[in-house]
Amino acid sequence: MKYSENSLGIAAMLAAVGSFSLMDAVMKSLTDSYPPMQVAALRGLSAMPLVCVYVLWRREVPQLLQVRWPLHLLRGVLGVLMLYLFAYGVQRLTLANAYTIFFIAPLIITLLAVPFLKETVHLRHWICLFGGLVGVLVAMRPSANAMLSMGALAVLGCACCYAASAVAGRLLTRTDTSSSLVFWMTLLLGVGAGLLAAPDWVAIAPKHGLLIVALAVTGFLGQLAITQAFRYGQASVVAPLEYTALVWGAGLDWLIWRTLPGASTLLGALIIIGCGLYLIRQARNPAVLVAPA
Repeated sequence: MKYSENSLGIAAMLAAVGSFSLMDAVMKSLTDSYPPMQVAALRGLSAMPLVCVYVLWRREVPQLLQVRWPLHLLRGVLGVLMLYLFAYGVQRLTLANAYTIFFIAPLIITLLAVPFLKETVHLRHWICLFGGLVGVLVAMRPSANAMLSMGALAVLGCACCYAASAVAGRLLTRTDTSSSLVFWMTLLLGVGAGLLAAPDWVAIAPKHGLLIVALAVTGFLGQLAITQAFRYGQASVVAPLEYTALVWGAGLDWLIWRTLPGASTLLGALIIIGCGLYLIRQARNPAVLVAPA
């Protein structure tokens, strides 16, 4: 693997984290009015028009059927379960506590990358990974009671699903197009969650129209970016950049709600930024990268 490909993967992951951070804020707002499974369904269904336009623009409709079906179906099931568990969790936890638990995902991805992707994980990657996790804990100071709740277990399950889906997606990028990954993931998510949500479906209120549009755009862009991230970058390199969601969260708090972060949040953010900059610098050094088998 060329080091420039890891740089592309890093850029795509940073874009994906930004998009998904915005999406998470929208999802949390919608869970106040709709069941968690319906919110998961809306995530997929609302983005489908954008995905279809993207596939047509890429002229890759024929490639949609030339795919590895078992892995796509696995990702679809994991996607439905992942978003349901996250929506359930953020109903019962603050975003800070939910993010703290979810940030175990980069560690799980790195662990899975060794046996399934045959990647070599260097010591500096492990340092960045655990350093970022320390930064998250310093910044968010999660509540002990919240960490032992049903909401916490749901977010932990979500993190495991996300990690498995990311590794499966990395495997798929070796043979399938980006369009097929985004299309089937979005479709399976929308249809699967929609069928499960149908018995308790709540009519969409007109006042939530803009939120649904925002959910569609952020979900589509995030899915596209994260597919590219794992296509070009080693999983062990791009996964730790998930921690930059904390920086997005602090920024959104100030921009939307005019809530300034505390000293611990700023310290944690600095730790995460430092680890991220170190990782980006190392990604530019081809001597420390080993191509996956």
